[in-house]
Amino acid sequence: MKRNELLQEIGMGPTSMHESALSKTIGTLGSGEPIPRGPMDKFITSQPRQTTLNSKWKQEERKEVCRKICTFMYSKGLSFNTVNDPYRFPMIDAIANFGPGFKPPSMHELRTWILKEDVNDLSIIMEDHKKAWKQYGCSIMSNGWTNGKSRCLINFLVNSPTGTWFMKSIDASDTIKNGELMFKYLDEVVEEIGEENVAQVIIDNASNYVNAGMKLMEKRRKLWWTPCAAHCIDLMLENIGKLNVHATTLSRARQVVKFIYEHIWVLSLMRTFAKNHELLRPTIT
Repeated sequence: MKRNELLQEIGMGPTSMHESALSKTIGTLGSGEPIPRGPMDKFITSQPRQTTLNSKWKQEERKEVCRKICTFMYSKGLSFNTVNDPYRFPMIDAIANFGPGFKPPSMHELRTWILKEDVNDLSIIMEDHKKAWKQYGCSIMSNGWTNGKSRCLINFLVNSPTGTWFMKSIDASDTIKNGELMFKYLDEVVEEIGEENVAQVIIDNASNYVNAGMKLMEKRRKLWWTPCAAHCIDLMLENIGKLNVHATTLSRARQVVKFIYEHIWVLSLMRTFAKNHELLRPTIT
């Protein structure tokens, strides 16, 4: 008896040993550390861990945050596929890492120092593209389109193994049909990039573009003019549609579609039987 009391007094008694083992077990269970597994564990069904109150609160907090984000998107009329933007996750992670009290940038900050720093970052990225142009070569692509104000804009892009880089856009409303000026625009882009770095120039098959492409190859012997494959297919389908065997059918189809969409009650009847699906109406390009 005295021996046990003496052992307990110096911290080596049975009671202390049991308490130590118990506290160690409790500490192991509450520490979140993985429990050692043995050969018999595969014959035992593990019990699911009970959901804590904290996780329930987090779910409610997430719902509230999601609703705030959606309210902002709805108020600005943003498309739902905006959430697929690759820059969304870095933005949300940065806000979460900052913690409470984050003050979002003001309109003045967006158009001053933040814009300047982003421009500097893009300049650094552009230097990487220029190195790839010199190492692997590149292709110049020209794309013309008309905006809602009937302005004809031409975009110039440069493609390489590093990716596609937007060079510039010009308003060619007065010069789109002038082959000489189109040649001038293309020649300026080639000069800016460097003729030794350009392998080909890809443009449409319209007569003005063809004229510009041929003159560009005459002046710069090391590059090629390549017609746009999509525009080639477009022209092929247009010519196929002019054949007598197809022209009559296409003409009648246009008349039917025009009649349906010009009469409200017929359009409503069509949508009822078509389950709100619309007829295919390719635009004239």
